[in-house]
Amino acid sequence: MPIEIFTRREQKYLISTKQYEALVDRISPYMRNDKYGIDGRYTVTSLYFESPDHKIYFETKNKLKFRQKLRLRVYDHADKTSTAFFEVKQKHKKVVNKRRMVLPLHEAYRYLDDEENNIPIEEYETSNEQVFREIDHFQSLYNLQPEMIVSYDRKALHGIYDDELRLTFDLNLRCRHDDLLLENGPYGENFIDEDLVVLEVKVNHSVPLWLTRVLQDLECEQRSASKYCTSFELLKERVLPGEVQFEPVTLGGI
Repeated sequence: MPIEIFTRREQKYLISTKQYEALVDRISPYMRNDKYGIDGRYTVTSLYFESPDHKIYFETKNKLKFRQKLRLRVYDHADKTSTAFFEVKQKHKKVVNKRRMVLPLHEAYRYLDDEENNIPIEEYETSNEQVFREIDHFQSLYNLQPEMIVSYDRKALHGIYDDELRLTFDLNLRCRHDDLLLENGPYGENFIDEDLVVLEVKVNHSVPLWLTRVLQDLECEQRSASKYCTSFELLKERVLPGEVQFEPVTLGGI
């Protein structure tokens, strides 16, 4: 059973594919491939939700001390009988709290189609009714509706000597808003330079010194990289008042 409630710290980096390849090589004595996928590789496809007044976007873009998102996620190629992960991702500074539940994709769609809330939560086939109730409360409070799909190819690694350490590398990042069915696969428009990789370092406490030194040696700099905001701006052509018009992220931005 996947972990359903957990808290951790995350550091994000935007690196080139050349840095990615060098980094994977340098950390190989300390890291192993994730047990999921093939050699730690799999595709992530997520349906994100938004309020009519774009509250989720503005909370993230303004970097509020506390912000949260709702998403429905599947892995690799899925159909309506596949396992889906419905989760609330909350962030306070660099501390991330996730509360998620597992259910068949068709059950998630049944919930989303029940606009009048006629179906009691306990009648759904899910792994955690309490988390489902929290998701339902968040969805109702913000009046969240399906907004866009974001997908990417992921390479995931875990620490050999430190089980709390996890690194994910996300490549080929795509988004779409004209087809919100997850079972239709991971396709869309690239929203950052295809030669860029989003690296996330995930720990419970602090980043190991050896990893910090490797990141410094390869000149990997921390950089805020919200997949949701970048996709939103590309698809909606929206920016905050007074901000410079969005331009696709390129290598020149590193």
